[in-house]
Amino acid sequence: MQAVTEDRLALFAEMEKKYEQKDTEYFVSLLDHPDYVVRTRVACILVDFGGEDKVKYIAKVLKDDDNELVRHEAAFALGQMSYSSAIPPLTDATLNDPSMFVRHEAAIALGVVGNKEARQALEKALDDPDEPVVESAVVALSNIEFMEKLSKNEQFAKLTGG
Repeated sequence: MQAVTEDRLALFAEMEKKYEQKDTEYFVSLLDHPDYVVRTRVACILVDFGGEDKVKYIAKVLKDDDNELVRHEAAFALGQMSYSSAIPPLTDATLNDPSMFVRHEAAIALGVVGNKEARQALEKALDDPDEPVVESAVVALSNIEFMEKLSKNEQFAKLTGG
């Protein structure tokens, strides 16, 4: 365990330098790293870099990563990005991911991105067998309704989306 921690810390130091250089290619290459902690951190970094071009990379993580924590973080990241292009992968995760943990976060993210396409997926999620997913869909639908009808402050709506 000590060696893993030391290796991880050394990599994090390298990642910090690459972060300062905004080296997107470097971070995209780390999405296949064997350490799930690294992959989780990379999803957050790509969001911080910004740009809709990052959605495809994070969506691939959401679909294909074997670790549910990493997929959960990818769902969260796509919600934070708030691009409508994230709705199809978030919809797929909300309705089909084997992990309740991921389905819950994808539903919340759909509520943050929020539009009619997201609403349809969330209404289907109300039939999920796991109560936390159903509750997340209720929260997300409530946020979409709020954004459509009442909110004048998009940032506030995003913060209250879950």
